[in-house]
Amino acid sequence: MMLEVDRLTAGYGRIRVLHDVSLTVGEAEIVALVGPNGAGKSTLLRAVTAMLPDRGGSVTVDGRELIGAGVETIAAAGVAHVPEGRRLFPGLSVRDNLRLGGWLGRNKDLSGVLDLFPALAGRLDQVAGSLSGGEQQMCAIARALMSRPRLLLIDELSLGLAPVLVDEILLRLTGIAESGTGVLLVEQDAGAALEIAHRGYVLELGEITLAGTAAELTADPRMRVAYLGEEWEPDPGTA
Repeated sequence: MMLEVDRLTAGYGRIRVLHDVSLTVGEAEIVALVGPNGAGKSTLLRAVTAMLPDRGGSVTVDGRELIGAGVETIAAAGVAHVPEGRRLFPGLSVRDNLRLGGWLGRNKDLSGVLDLFPALAGRLDQVAGSLSGGEQQMCAIARALMSRPRLLLIDELSLGLAPVLVDEILLRLTGIAESGTGVLLVEQDAGAALEIAHRGYVLELGEITLAGTAAELTADPRMRVAYLGEEWEPDPGTA
């Protein structure tokens, strides 16, 4: 497996958020991480990318241990993170935002990401803060891809976006994975995430409570009621 998280424990100050979380992401695989607000999904991505200290466990990419590593080491290992809220440099142009994404590998060639997100081609000289929400999300993903990552972590892709834009960006993620990049997608819209994912995990109160293929999770009655909008119906045999 490309990414292996083994019994990861992490949190903020004295508050422990993640409790012995384990998951994997393979090469060219999309893995969805779903769950309610406050479950620890964003915390997990921050722990993997050294945005907060780990308290225990192991995180490896291609067998390389990342616990205790610095941000530059993690980026050099081929990990790119698209945080919740995009976190673009709003006063800089789209072109400059993209080029900053390629600084580590000195990649200044924008053609690959513009082929993937052609809507950005006509916006290169526009300041990123003036883009629409969907265009900003495309720019954030494109900026991450400028580092030519082997593993892409995306936090709450659909936040604040119209469903038609979410569908368009999810379609692009399928192409990204097919090129060989592993994708760990944190998403509150479980239905949308599982439509493109190969596998998925459910994180609740800092613990993995369900795991399986996308088809298995979609068919699971607990999943259907809690996250896919299906109404609970009592078992006739127990009524």
